[in-house]
Amino acid sequence: MRIVEWRERTVPLDGDVRNAVVSFADHTVSIVAAVSDQRRGGRPVVGFGFNSIGRFAQGGILRERLFPRLRGADPDALLAGDGRSFDPAAVELAVWDLEAKLRDEPACATIARAAGRAPTPYPVSVYAAGGYYYGDDSVRRLRAELDGYRALGFDAFKIKVGGAPLDVDLARVEAALDVAGAGSCLAVDANGRFGVEAAQTYGRALAPYGLRWFEEPGDPLDYALLRQLIDGYAGPVATGENLFSAADAENLVRFGGMRPEVDVIQVDPGLSYGITEYLRVLDRLEAHGFDRTRCFPHGGHLINLHVVVGLGLGGCEAYPGVFGPFGGYAPTCAIGGGTVAPSDAPGFGLEEKPDLASHLAAMVEDLA
Repeated sequence: MRIVEWRERTVPLDGDVRNAVVSFADHTVSIVAAVSDQRRGGRPVVGFGFNSIGRFAQGGILRERLFPRLRGADPDALLAGDGRSFDPAAVELAVWDLEAKLRDEPACATIARAAGRAPTPYPVSVYAAGGYYYGDDSVRRLRAELDGYRALGFDAFKIKVGGAPLDVDLARVEAALDVAGAGSCLAVDANGRFGVEAAQTYGRALAPYGLRWFEEPGDPLDYALLRQLIDGYAGPVATGENLFSAADAENLVRFGGMRPEVDVIQVDPGLSYGITEYLRVLDRLEAHGFDRTRCFPHGGHLINLHVVVGLGLGGCEAYPGVFGPFGGYAPTCAIGGGTVAPSDAPGFGLEEKPDLASHLAAMVEDLA
């Protein structure tokens, strides 16, 4: 068994939206293809992966540094110890997809087996993330957006705060609550916007709503800020999408004041060092008393849906209205009643997502 070729394609994100800190108008994503010497239906089996949502593509690093190292490596070094399967730690997400396809099973089953567990029974909890800032008529547009998500089968939502004055953000929260029906069905995300005083001010203003969580109130590495906020805010706090390793998770739970029975961890395998490292993150969290059901990976896409199912996490984020072609799930994924189930397609099922499938096909159209 060999991986005979590595390919990268840079794809722009669809949608001109912003949160309290970042505009996504020019963001791009790298898709990686791992082409194997194994064949199915007369064509090579190819694993696909991408680097989640919220960073720029890494085509230069991949083509100039990583791919040459992989091509120059001993091919056996990319295999698992049994020599009969690929080691996903080699290049991570694309190889998880490849290995699942070779086993003819959904990636969640492959991930679960690697972790020594059975996949979580389908379906799993999901919430729709959106509520970005669009300019004029923000409150009315926000309400219409969330109504649209509810019509798709979602019953929990997340919106942005911190990109407008407090009174405007509270009007947005109240409009969202009209759709969500209860604070337990609505989370807010400040994307690291605040200093200590502003985070505490927002915390006091948000507390009466009983929200599902208050996400990334300040800089993700400002553990003192987190601890100070949590000392005066009884509701759940969520963070972690900008942490990248087991060591980061260790520091968060040691110094950030996070409460195992209350707060939420959002480390995203695709933005960090992949699923292999994410397994180490879970080990660190569980050693500090956190149950894996307090983990809701950032990302809102098919890859993390399979991670959640495979590892028995608390639930999934979804981007049904933004960040195409990567955000959201394939039509074959069953969404309803606030839950989602992956399809039975081998791998992550990326080829079942119509707006993404064309990019994948273009990467391998010359293969025979």
